[in-house]
Amino acid sequence: MKNKRRVVVALAVLMAMITGCSHMSATQQRALSGGAIGAGSGAALTILTGGSVLVGTAIGAGVGTVGGLIYDDVQKKK
Repeated sequence: MKNKRRVVVALAVLMAMITGCSHMSATQQRALSGGAIGAGSGAALTILTGGSVLVGTAIGAGVGTVGGLIYDDVQKKK
């Protein structure tokens, strides 16, 4: 139960950070949103599989950030 509360609090903090960053460039916004989506996905997957939520969140955030940056690069080349 404690892990679920931590995940909810972490996601709430990430959402507050995203909404407060409207002055950011498109690249920064995509990296941040990718990281937030990845963190949420990583946390959810580790809850379902019984792994360490913090590790899953950190890995998901890293993968999501890289994914957001790759997506931004692809959009700039169009």
